[in-house]
Amino acid sequence: MPTSRSASKPKDYQPAHALWAMHAPESAPHRFTARSPAVARRWQRATRRELDRLIGFQEPAFRVKARLLESIDRGDHVRELHELTTAEKVKMPVYLLLPKNAARVAADARGKRPAVLAFHGHGYGAKEIVGLWEDGSERRVVDGYQRDFALELCRRGFVVAAPEISAFGDRQTDYSPLVATCSPVPYCCHHTAALAFHLGGSVVGMRVRDGKRLLDWLIGRSEVDAARIGAMGISGGGMHTLFSAALDPRISACAISGYLSSFAGSVLYCNHCSCNVVPGLHRFGEMHDIAALVAPRPVLVESGTRDEIFPIAAVREGLARTRDHYRVFGAEALVAEDLFEGRHRINGDRAYAFLAEHLAGAP
Repeated sequence: MPTSRSASKPKDYQPAHALWAMHAPESAPHRFTARSPAVARRWQRATRRELDRLIGFQEPAFRVKARLLESIDRGDHVRELHELTTAEKVKMPVYLLLPKNAARVAADARGKRPAVLAFHGHGYGAKEIVGLWEDGSERRVVDGYQRDFALELCRRGFVVAAPEISAFGDRQTDYSPLVATCSPVPYCCHHTAALAFHLGGSVVGMRVRDGKRLLDWLIGRSEVDAARIGAMGISGGGMHTLFSAALDPRISACAISGYLSSFAGSVLYCNHCSCNVVPGLHRFGEMHDIAALVAPRPVLVESGTRDEIFPIAAVREGLARTRDHYRVFGAEALVAEDLFEGRHRINGDRAYAFLAEHLAGAP
């Protein structure tokens, strides 16, 4: 009897085989190789310029326009919804959470508080992390893998800005005109990524641009101390946090949940959304090389030991290499970790206290 041709395909038949042979992060031209703080800082300045160029859509400074859409008092905090214009033909809803009672992080003598950018991951958008259901109705119970982390940060005394990230929630493309001709209609993240790639950019670039404009607006708020702004995100929001902190030094500290690991061991290995992909990123080495752009600012890496899309072995490798890079700055102690027993979700056991310590000096 003939043997099954699908049982064992030759490696040379498999497209990934030749592509992996070309994957060489240890010889990438823009990888981190510095051995002194001075050289490392020069590398950061040059590499930020190159990475900005690669991810695309990093327009010159743009004057953000903002409009308040609603303000809701939820007892221990006020939730405002603003609409920001972040680029030509681009508007972004942002939930601003303003604490009324601060158990750990208090306002300073000027009435200003530290702030955190809260970047949600895949799901139904910013509503999922501020205590709302998909339909916008109030949610009084914690639900989902993101565990209302924006709300938790606010309850600790931070001003929290939770933007609706491009291609999620209310920022999804309307595909209804395609219903008669396409089946199924595109998944917004993939479709947006394909358009961005076609135009020489990436979804990462679109999101980083929006994050920069959000920071421009936030530092002008009377409640916010511009010198004490952090970022926290999970999954795709962890990607947003890493790249935003790497490319915008105004972010003073960050907590990356369910993301920092290695490209080879996660984003390019497991089943991931194409919104994580940046064409040509191989020239910048591995994920830990991107993390070197954050140094020496404090960073915490949170990840579940049973995370199926960011395997713990890749997380440990990414952490170890990130610490190596921070050691060049004499700052390896500023790389913290919370590797908890569990799956892909926000944990928060160390992250909230870490941000309070480094942004507000709170124990």
